[in-house]
Amino acid sequence: MSSLNRRRHLLPEMEGTTARWYARQRGTPSQIATVRRQAAELTGAMTSADVLEVAPGPGYLAIEIARLGRFRVTGLDISRTMVEISQENAATAGVTVDFRHGDATAMPFADGSFDLIVCQAAFKNFGQPVSALNEMHRVLRLGGLAVIQDLRKEASSADIDHEVDNQRLGAVSSFITKRVLAGLRARAYSTVQFERLVTQSHFRTCEIKTDGIGLEVRLKKFGSTASGLAAKN
Repeated sequence: MSSLNRRRHLLPEMEGTTARWYARQRGTPSQIATVRRQAAELTGAMTSADVLEVAPGPGYLAIEIARLGRFRVTGLDISRTMVEISQENAATAGVTVDFRHGDATAMPFADGSFDLIVCQAAFKNFGQPVSALNEMHRVLRLGGLAVIQDLRKEASSADIDHEVDNQRLGAVSSFITKRVLAGLRARAYSTVQFERLVTQSHFRTCEIKTDGIGLEVRLKKFGSTASGLAAKN
């Protein structure tokens, strides 16, 4: 297996009090409004689909996708506390989301189970990123799409300050969040680094866009015919 598939200095899973603090910071009205907009943008004109969120944390995005009423939504998280929190949040919201405990590198799903996979603000923490990409590829249906959104290594301190200020957190939470993001930036991928990861995976190719502190990676699962057409184009 490629050395790109092994990351050092792994972070512990977010559990207990830390997980519940994080869930509160991510659940402010302004952030929920942002997540609601993202849910609509990610699903676009899709009329019906099976959607998987990998590492959903408190589950806010998966819940907003479920609110749209057109999708069967599943969430998979390594943190048992986050699974509990997301289940509680879904029950409060009155929507059905199948939140499960599990590992992104060994997903408990059959091949070709999903049409859309989303992973936000978590991929940089995966210990075996190529294996995680390969699992996403495996559980996607042909023609399916995986979207990874995360912090980018090139983000400046000014970019981070601007992003956090727009979240309208309290003074203490804002200070802590800025410090956390600054620390996580060291683990984040640059555009070039992510492209290298993808070439080592079953996806092989991707489309990457950057905006503010983040990058968005779109990965399509092609069949043999589709792959051939893509190569010719």
